Amino acid sequence: MTDNENRGRILLSLTGWAPDVWLKQLAEAAPHRKTVVEPEGDSDPSIEYAVVWKPKPKVLGKLPRLKAIFSVGAGVDHVFSDPDLPDVPIVRVVSPDLTARMSEYVVWQVLDHHRLGPRYRQQQMDRIWEEDRDQPAASDITVGIMGLGELGTDAAAKLRCLGFKVSGWSRTAKSIEGVTCHAGNTGLGPFLATADIIVVLLPLTPDTREILNKELFAKMTRRGPLGAPILINAGRGGLQNEADILSALDAGQLSAVTLDVFHQEPLPADSPFWSHPKVTITPHSAAASMPASLIGPMVAQMDAHDRGEPFKNLVDRKAGY
Repeated sequence: MTDNENRGRILLSLTGWAPDVWLKQLAEAAPHRKTVVEPEGDSDPSIEYAVVWKPKPKVLGKLPRLKAIFSVGAGVDHVFSDPDLPDVPIVRVVSPDLTARMSEYVVWQVLDHHRLGPRYRQQQMDRIWEEDRDQPAASDITVGIMGLGELGTDAAAKLRCLGFKVSGWSRTAKSIEGVTCHAGNTGLGPFLATADIIVVLLPLTPDTREILNKELFAKMTRRGPLGAPILINAGRGGLQNEADILSALDAGQLSAVTLDVFHQEPLPADSPFWSHPKVTITPHSAAASMPASLIGPMVAQMDAHDRGEPFKNLVDRKAGY
């Protein structure tokens, strides 16, 4: 019996991504394990770990000796959508590379809106030269971050380095140096009343589904130096009510939005977001999950658990993230 056969196998179940590079990286990082893309039969006892992104429904329930599920993305709502999800630990990805990529995206979009990037691009298309437009300093702008986990905390630190005032809102109370923190239902109103640019990095749970809606937009400040606030959603598409976003833009409740995520992806060709003059679209590319930076830590956790060590970065099933 080979060493691969002595160790529990890994199931790789990805939707929307080609598996080849992941299989290659797993083979290099875990030569002592075999990785497969399909279980064998209706019950496969050889598979002990699953590496997934939007796995096929009911596949994970066919693995009686499954020890843990590893999500290759920052969000884990795609795992909970499985109707036959087995009661095993779910490990969320925490990667310095993914965190850095998300902070790069947040800083890029905050600066682009702050320095009137969409307006200048339109002026270039229209061949309009307009000088001396007033621009507030970064220190005059409050960036509010919804979601103060690993990604939100890092983005806040980088925005502070650029001189922005930063506030944050989370489900539970947090304390972050230099960030005005708000929490829970009572803290949401005060948070929205002061943020000029709102960055959304929340997990998708039953409590946060379509939290970006007309009731929330009505609570936002419209007295800041940018006028109506700017919304940047780099979290999950399910966080937003898309009809309410369009209505808020047309009514002047929002001055502009950047959306990296949507309810339906790819975004349909007939979506009004494509042509709306106040909308910036990116194709779910804020923070790509790169196998070279994720697979090593995953395999290390598998091996550590086989030695009797506890998993790190476990998902709280009750909270949903």
